[in-house]
Amino acid sequence: MIEVKEAVKKFLDVNVLNRVNLKIERGDKIALMGPNGAGKTTLVRSILGFYHLDSGEIRVKGFDPIKERVKVLENISFIPQTPPPIKLNVEELLEYVSKSSKTLRGDILKESSKMDLDVLKNLKKPFFKLSGGMKQKLLIAIALAKKSDILIFDEPTANLDPKAREKFYELLSSLDENISTIFITHRLEEIEGLVNREIYMDLGSIVEDERI
Repeated sequence: MIEVKEAVKKFLDVNVLNRVNLKIERGDKIALMGPNGAGKTTLVRSILGFYHLDSGEIRVKGFDPIKERVKVLENISFIPQTPPPIKLNVEELLEYVSKSSKTLRGDILKESSKMDLDVLKNLKKPFFKLSGGMKQKLLIAIALAKKSDILIFDEPTANLDPKAREKFYELLSSLDENISTIFITHRLEEIEGLVNREIYMDLGSIVEDERI
């Protein structure tokens, strides 16, 4: 699903990714861990095509994240740790997502309801004015409704209350077993039952990769 070969990414002459090699197979459920500055988010952003590598290569289902980014993003749903400051209202956001990713509006509403989020009551509200929890629930609903082969979550429960976290993990436990999932997390105890592989990064390198 994802292959990273000898990936190097520098910022200010510092190797934030230091010759990273990684293969993610279909059905892998990965906890990606490590201290702040270890390179976790840079690795994910490189997979998504946000960053150009200084050397090495990345392929997502055979596609280059830079040269074939549209193809790559068709196969990935990504939930950032901090919701972006989207100025569209919720109605406009749903329309944009539906048109750009061919995700059915009804599927988004269905996934939202599973997170106890009533989207229809908030259609005219600007996304950036929603509470942190509501934003995160809507982004999770969009990601799951898209039905991607690869899900990437960057601390997805950071803005969720305990009840919403429980609902979120219930949803993930019912996902198709063939979907590959990456969790950037500091809460391993919360997702232990959802992962089958733990990867630990430090100083831009993968220092531990263990199947469990």
